[in-house]
Amino acid sequence: MAEEGKGGGYSEHDDRVGGRSFSGRRKKGRGPFRGKMYSEGTPRPRTRHGPALRPRLDDDDGDVAMSDAHDGPRGRYLPYGPRPNRTANIHITVRRDLAAPDRGGGGGRDTGRRNWFKITIPYGKKYDKSWLLSSIQNLCSVPFTPVEFHYEHNRAQFYVEDATTASALKQVSRKITARDNYKVVIIINSSAPPQSLQNELKPEEVEQLKLCMSKRYDGSQRALDLKSLRVDPDLVSQSIDVVLNQRSSMLVVLRIIEENIPELQSLNLSSNKLYRLDDLGELAQKAAGLKVLDLSRNELKSERELDKVKGLRLEQLWLEGNPLCDTFRDQSTYISSVRERFPKLLRLDGHELPPPIAFDIEAPTTLPPCKGSYFGSDDLKVLVLRFLQQYYSIYDSSDRQGLLDAYHDGACCSLSIPFGPQNPPRNSLNEYFKDSRNVKKLKDPTMRFKLLKHTRLNVVAFLNELPKTQHDINSFLVDICAQTNTLLCFAVHGIFKEVDGKSRDCLRAFTRMFIAVPAGNTGLCIVNDELFVRTATSEEIRKAFLMPAPTPSSSPVPTLSAEQQEMLAAFSMQSGMNLEWSQKCLQDNDWDYGRAGQVFTQLKLEGKIPEVAFLK
Repeated sequence: MAEEGKGGGYSEHDDRVGGRSFSGRRKKGRGPFRGKMYSEGTPRPRTRHGPALRPRLDDDDGDVAMSDAHDGPRGRYLPYGPRPNRTANIHITVRRDLAAPDRGGGGGRDTGRRNWFKITIPYGKKYDKSWLLSSIQNLCSVPFTPVEFHYEHNRAQFYVEDATTASALKQVSRKITARDNYKVVIIINSSAPPQSLQNELKPEEVEQLKLCMSKRYDGSQRALDLKSLRVDPDLVSQSIDVVLNQRSSMLVVLRIIEENIPELQSLNLSSNKLYRLDDLGELAQKAAGLKVLDLSRNELKSERELDKVKGLRLEQLWLEGNPLCDTFRDQSTYISSVRERFPKLLRLDGHELPPPIAFDIEAPTTLPPCKGSYFGSDDLKVLVLRFLQQYYSIYDSSDRQGLLDAYHDGACCSLSIPFGPQNPPRNSLNEYFKDSRNVKKLKDPTMRFKLLKHTRLNVVAFLNELPKTQHDINSFLVDICAQTNTLLCFAVHGIFKEVDGKSRDCLRAFTRMFIAVPAGNTGLCIVNDELFVRTATSEEIRKAFLMPAPTPSSSPVPTLSAEQQEMLAAFSMQSGMNLEWSQKCLQDNDWDYGRAGQVFTQLKLEGKIPEVAFLK
C-alpha cells in the first residue's frame, strides 16, 4: 500500500479527477484520515441526480479513459476512492491548447504600469518637515523624491513611485528617534497615483482654461466667478474636464491666478463639490489681497476645513449650503466659530455682522510695563527674600550638598524645558534635555514617573548634576501665589549664566515654583520644586548682570550670622533695595543699622543710588 501511495503515474496530467458516486461507498476513511487528501481544487458542483455535466471543451480536449487506479502497482492511493475489488472509470481532462501559467505571478500584468505607494507617518505633523525628510533619507538605502508631501489631521503623508523605494522606506520604520523619545513609524500602502498627477491638463487645455477664466473675470470689481466651472459651455464643447475638487485642476487655476490676476479681491468657488480645502492653502500667497470668498453649495463637512484658509484676511464669506452649517447648535455659535478663523469678517452668508472686536497687529502697540514682585505682606517679603538669599548662595557654590537642609524628606523635584527646533544652536538647552519632564510632549507615564525626583537625597543629587551657575539676584521677580498658615507657594523668575562646561557664559532664563512649609520659627522647607529653564531673550540678556555679582562662596555655609541675616532682610524691606545693595550698605557702615539708614537716605536724596539697586 505504501508503494501505491506514491502515485507517480499521472504527473503529466492536471488534478481534475472525477468519477461516479458509489452507493456502497463507506462514509469514513480508514485509519486517522477523516477528510479528502486532494482537496486543493474547487469541488465540482453536483445536482440531485448525480454528478454535474462536464463542460464542453475544444476539439483538442479529450477524456482519457483509464482503468481503476488500484489495479496497477503504481496507482495513486485514494483513501475515499472505490475498493480494490470494484471497477470505476476515472476521467482526466487534458487542455492541450493552454499555455502553462507563469509561476512568477506576472502573467497578464502590464509591466509598463507605474506603481505608486502612499507613505504615512502617524503624528508626523508635530515634526519639522525638513528634519523629518532628511532623517528618513539619511537612513533609507535608496534616494527618493517625496511627491505631494502634506499633512492630513495629525499624519504626514507623501507618495513614492516604485516598489523598491517603498520597501526601502519600510525598513526605516522605528529606526528614527525624535526629540520626544518616540520612534518614528512609517506605514506603506499601495495607492492610486497622487491627485496632482491624475487628469493632468494638457498645455492646450490650460490655454483654453485661461480663456474661459478671462471671460469670467470682472476687472472693474477684481472679481473672478468660477461657479460650476466643470459645466462651463466653453470647456464642455472642447471636452475639457476641469474638476476643482481634484488637486491637479485646482493647482492649475491657482497658478493662472498668480500669474495673471494676483490683484484678485473676490473669488466665487460655489457649486464645485469641494469637500476639503487643502488645495486652497496657498491662496493667501497667490492672491494676498483677497477679501471676498464664496464657498457656498459645496460639500464641506467640518469647520476644521476653514483652518486651511484662515490665513486669508477675508471681509466677506459665503458657506451656506455646506453640511458643516448644520453642525452648529445655533447661529451665534456658527458666527463665533467662523469669526475665530477670520476676525476681520464683516459679512457671513450675505448677512452683516457686528463690528469685530480684535487687536490690529499692524497698529503700533505699547505694552504696559511689567509689574514688580508681589509678596502680599512685609512679613512674607522678609521671609521669602531671606530664604532666596540663603538658597542661591548655596546653589551657586561649588557644592550644592548644603541644600539638603532646604528640602523636606519626602520632597519632589522636576525640570522642564520648552520643545525647541530639531537642530538647536550651540547655546541651546541640550544639557537639560535628557532630564526634561515637559508633560505637554512627554506622554509615556513610565518616563514621566522616572523623571520626577523623589526624596530630598535624590533631589539634591539631581541638582548637583546640573550645570554650575551664577544667578543674577537683581533680575529676580517674586510672586507669592498662595499662602496659608501651613503652606506657602511662590514663583521666582530671573536670569542665570552657566560658569563651566560647553555652554560657559551662556545666559538662561528660569522660572522656579516652590511649595514650602514652615521650618522652625523663621525658616522654610521645600516640599515641591519645579524648575523651568529656557533661552534668555535679547532684552533679558541686555539687562542681565549690569551690576557685578558677588563671587559665589566655595562653602555651602552662609557667610552671614543669623543676626546679620535678620538685619539684612529688615534693611532691604525698609529701604526697598535688593539684598546685594542692602548688604553692601550695611557692610560699608560696619553693620551699624542706624548709620546705614542715614547714609542711604542722604544718597537717595542726592540721586546717587542706581535703579538696579532697587527691587523691581
